[in-house]
Amino acid sequence: MDDGRTPLLLHACCGPCSLEPLRILREEGFEPTICWVNPNIQPDAEHDLRLATLLAWARDVAHVDVIVGRCERDRWERLVAPHGLDRPARCRACYALRLSEACRIARERGFTHVSTTLAVSPHQLYDVCMEALVRIAGANDLVPVVRDYRELYEGAYEHARELGMYTQSWCGCRFSAVEAAVERHAARDERKAARAAVRH
Repeated sequence: MDDGRTPLLLHACCGPCSLEPLRILREEGFEPTICWVNPNIQPDAEHDLRLATLLAWARDVAHVDVIVGRCERDRWERLVAPHGLDRPARCRACYALRLSEACRIARERGFTHVSTTLAVSPHQLYDVCMEALVRIAGANDLVPVVRDYRELYEGAYEHARELGMYTQSWCGCRFSAVEAAVERHAARDERKAARAAVRH
């Protein structure tokens, strides 16, 4: 690029998780282009809302280009969904599917570096995700840019809310929605039990 920045394709899982990676990568001398490849997000209305949130922020606030990749829901159903509630296996397959498509796009568009915003949420399986990024990027002759943004998660989501961005309460797939609901109910029950213990 004319300004000496290194082009980088940044796979994005959502708008709020893109805030800190974009800022930091730019500070490091990269110029990211965001890549949206998330066939895991269900139902369609949720997928479209998250994509619209990302596109509006990218256009109006971040001034960053976005590539919308193929949404191969049938491949996700075939390769990921059979793992069901086996979260480690399911997420490993899901990361591989999404990052493989992002790396394909990076290679075709002439990028040399690739990264992902999946390194933001502490709810993701960080080590599994980064292993997939390194492996798949290497297989595509790309340089994986591995970063750990998890300590910035709370601040990023507070900033997203200040910007009026939609923020979701589960990763995206129908299995993660169930898991998140169970966790919320368990936390609620713990709070109720703690309040009851204080009263007695």
